[in-house]
Amino acid sequence: MQVEWWYWIIAGMVLIGLELIIPSFTIIWFGLGALIVGILRYLWPAFPVSGQIFLWSAASVFFTVMWFRYLKPKGDRTHAGTSKEAIVGESGIIIRGTDDSYGRGTVRFRFSILGADEWRCYAEEVLRIGDSVRVVDIEGQILKVEKI
Repeated sequence: MQVEWWYWIIAGMVLIGLELIIPSFTIIWFGLGALIVGILRYLWPAFPVSGQIFLWSAASVFFTVMWFRYLKPKGDRTHAGTSKEAIVGESGIIIRGTDDSYGRGTVRFRFSILGADEWRCYAEEVLRIGDSVRVVDIEGQILKVEKI
């Protein structure tokens, strides 16, 4: 049986369309691999079937690995429900200090940030009541701050 170039194109379109029904974001890469084989088969009519299957498998695996390793948006899963950009760089006043470094205190902001004016915080240095601090990172619901 001869595998025509348009078989691969149709298979690729079906797989890409199937991604709309089953959103796993992996089926699309198999469809893209099939499209590449279809284009190559169109340009090189004598391309053997075993080479087509090998190229489809290799291209599909390559695209899938590239997506999950390099291209997939990397979400910081410890910051669920908060917007890091909305709080990093904000400055506030310590209202409850710490006795030692990496101890936890409380910082109050002039304006409510993400629905709260007071947040738990920690710093690499001792925090005293009245110290001005700036937010440098957020870890879960605790802010990492540094003295200004």
